[in-house]
Amino acid sequence: MGVSSLHCLFPPESEVEEMRQQGMMLRQGVQFHWRNPGHADFDAYLVGMSHDKRKRIRQERRKVKEAGITFERLTGSMIKDEHWTFFERCYARTHLQYNSPQALNLDFFRRIGASMADNILLVIALRDGQPIAGALNFYHSEALYGRSWGALEFHSGLHFEACYYQAIEFCIERGIPLFEGGAQGEHKLSRGFLPETTWSAHWLAHPRFA
Repeated sequence: MGVSSLHCLFPPESEVEEMRQQGMMLRQGVQFHWRNPGHADFDAYLVGMSHDKRKRIRQERRKVKEAGITFERLTGSMIKDEHWTFFERCYARTHLQYNSPQALNLDFFRRIGASMADNILLVIALRDGQPIAGALNFYHSEALYGRSWGALEFHSGLHFEACYYQAIEFCIERGIPLFEGGAQGEHKLSRGFLPETTWSAHWLAHPRFA
């Protein structure tokens, strides 16, 4: 193919050994996934957790509610250009706050909004009716993928509510069996997520880079 490198992300585990035999370097990682056995509602999800974990989650949700924060879960044609403009503000501010490179921009958000809106869940947090934070997810009938978030204000529990609890409620409502909350985050364990092994395979033409 004449390429300088080849990278295969998240291959099925059944193909990993063949990739190793073909000379690709393997990287093993861990993600934390939430699986939905068919919960009737959010309380049913909490029932399977320990008392301390249930108590913590309820306290987090109560703090957010007491701060006057409500949420909108937007999909498809519900997502307007004004929502993308607002989300980009949140996204850019949060990346700047943590000195993290901003990989995505408003043009990207507008493009995915035009081309794949029916596979997007945009969670918007509002305080006293004014938007203050947002979380971007992608989904289909078999899985929901949480990927990006940003906020203009800090409130205790807001991140967990916007990025996890709203997404879990969405999965329960839609009967989606799997929620992949993204890389890293041992804190997800206390919220019902379980570790899953992930793989990637890599080949680099330049021997010193390899």
